[in-house]
Amino acid sequence: MATEFNGLELKLLRQFNELSLEELGGKLDYTRQYLHKVETGQTLPNDQFIDKVAHYFNVPQSFFMQLKPVLQEDQIHFRGNRTAKVSFKQIVIARGEYIKRLIEYLDSKLKLPKYDIHSSEDEPIAQNPVIEFIAEQCREKWGLGLGPISNMVRLCETHGVIVTTFSSISKEVDALSLATKRPVFVRNEAKESVCRQRFDLAHELGHLVLHDGIVTGDRLTESQANHFASALLIPQVMMRTHFPTWYRNGRYNWTKLGEFKQTWKVSKAAILYRAKQLGLLTQEQYTSGVIYLKKTGEGITEKEDHLIPEEKPELLQACFTMLAKKKIFAEDIAQALDVNVSFLENLVNMEIPKKTRVLRVVEEST
Repeated sequence: MATEFNGLELKLLRQFNELSLEELGGKLDYTRQYLHKVETGQTLPNDQFIDKVAHYFNVPQSFFMQLKPVLQEDQIHFRGNRTAKVSFKQIVIARGEYIKRLIEYLDSKLKLPKYDIHSSEDEPIAQNPVIEFIAEQCREKWGLGLGPISNMVRLCETHGVIVTTFSSISKEVDALSLATKRPVFVRNEAKESVCRQRFDLAHELGHLVLHDGIVTGDRLTESQANHFASALLIPQVMMRTHFPTWYRNGRYNWTKLGEFKQTWKVSKAAILYRAKQLGLLTQEQYTSGVIYLKKTGEGITEKEDHLIPEEKPELLQACFTMLAKKKIFAEDIAQALDVNVSFLENLVNMEIPKKTRVLRVVEEST
């Protein structure tokens, strides 16, 4: 059995559970050095170790015997603060790997919406006018017209992207997208602003469209994805048309800007940046607006944020409901993935129909 152990599976599981090598070593009574050697394949563990680690994580021993392809760096578009700790990134990437495996299973059992978001072939994408044009093309292809996007989560799911969330006490990790056969967006619920969550999704769409096969995370690719998100959420023709309603004669009309925000579901900070991006505001005018937002306590949470309806993922929940109708429940899915039900529900951040509950209902009705 020892020769079949895949240390990478242990590393992914440890990171998913937000444990450092030191922390896991303390819980299992092994040194950090020994665990590192096991994870990197330098040491093959004995049966006692395998039994102990499987029991601790409540997974079958076969979990560590998988030889599955793992996400490559250029498939992961990571969105986080530049100061985000490497450990936080590893946690989210591990979650992304398990989500990928779940989606592959769902695709084998159900007919999900066709993925039809294609990468751009325009060069060079570094030019801002080109990004504006690509965003306009996407709006046209997706039938969005020039109006506000009512629900960003639904837009992604309609076009075959899986959207899921994770709960975290840290806001350092915003989101990530997986450029796999069926792309996945993983979003952090610690970010409370719906406007910012919508911008994150538009940003991840930007990576899919602009950066196929490109390693992202540097200033250039992040700036390009941000520009795409801004252009997708507020087309420049609409921004230029409505700009005079909230900025005229060198003065902001903050009430009108708040109304504009609620219509387009884009934060006031992002609207100001979009106006500067299009040359409607000078750097000085933009800076004065940002300073005003900070002075009024709206630097992070804006006063209209609570008025923007929350957008929850729907596709995954629908998948589990359809599987339950086929008599495939949480226990069956977990078994197919070599995990347990609690692991599965933690992964998707939602409750999944269970066989045990159905049996209990049947027993109570008889």
